[in-house]
Amino acid sequence: MTSPHRLAQSRRLIVKIGSALLVDPETLEIRRRWLDALADDVAACRARGQEVLIVTSGAIAVGRSGLGLAHRPVKLEEKQAAAAVGQIRLAQLYQETLARHGLSVGQILLTREDTEARRRHLNARATINQLLALGVVPVINENDTVTTSEIRFGDNDRLAARVAQMISADTLILLSDIDGLYTANPRTDSTARHLPEIAELTPEIEAMAGPPLPGMSSGGMVTKLAAARIAMAAGCRMLIAQGHVDHPLAAIEAGARVSWFLPSAEPLTARKRWIAGSVAPSGTVVVDLGAIKALHSGRSLLPAGIVAVEGAFERGDAILVRGQDGHVIARGLTAYASADVALLLGHKSGEIENLLGYRGRDEIIHRDDLVVG
Repeated sequence: MTSPHRLAQSRRLIVKIGSALLVDPETLEIRRRWLDALADDVAACRARGQEVLIVTSGAIAVGRSGLGLAHRPVKLEEKQAAAAVGQIRLAQLYQETLARHGLSVGQILLTREDTEARRRHLNARATINQLLALGVVPVINENDTVTTSEIRFGDNDRLAARVAQMISADTLILLSDIDGLYTANPRTDSTARHLPEIAELTPEIEAMAGPPLPGMSSGGMVTKLAAARIAMAAGCRMLIAQGHVDHPLAAIEAGARVSWFLPSAEPLTARKRWIAGSVAPSGTVVVDLGAIKALHSGRSLLPAGIVAVEGAFERGDAILVRGQDGHVIARGLTAYASADVALLLGHKSGEIENLLGYRGRDEIIHRDDLVVG
């Protein structure tokens, strides 16, 4: 494995755990020894300064056991009830196992709309970032208590990729029952060849994915490649690794066979490409020469440099940044609605709370959400 791909070099990584790894298919009980070993790996990553998030399945399986629904088909409403029971148990187990290392856990339940509706996306991202800033390990699951077949992800591979996109993670690990992508199903084709690196999801690569194997997992290689497409577009590298081993993250670092999906851009670069080319602006702020100079030097847009607001926009919308001569300087995602920006223009960031009655971000547009030129 070449050095740019080493797990130890990741700044912000997401570990996705499927039901088939976490829950025994016969008893529907958590594999606690395996979970403890994974928690040891997570703690090791945290000890060297990495931020770690966990995207987990298993709530419905655990809840079914507790409700006596273990070994029969269940209706959607019963799945939702099982998720409500199982989510509490899962959160408790993650808290217990990570507490052995002095780590706290925060549970976040998401639906697809939370990642696709812009304002809900921003709120979820802000919560996750704050948890990480406070040293908490976010444990994320699809909110199966309220989702229906129309709005649910259907698998946590894509959920994990959406979260990676949301928070600009640089590495996504999909722990699986297979050690990567093969040219064919290695269980049925002895000529199947393992692919250690994939730089582009060509039609030929996508054709290598087969249907999911029988069992509790709702995903398969098809959903993993769908997750790879999302992650790579966001500049996040993704790997598929064998999860049916103790200490799976340590095994990856020790050289276990995996498949890396390598993007062509870093997370921030990909995010800024999206801002620059894929988002229609909802309004405009006009800035003075001092602000223009600051933006060109790589700084954020502060309220003190804004002289006018044009159009109506909400927090999280894409807006243009224009000079007083009408020239477009930049575009970005605003942290405040137009009505609030109108109250803040020309003022210092320290005055925000007095002017608005609450304290938001110091910047109208943070440099990470800004594309100049």
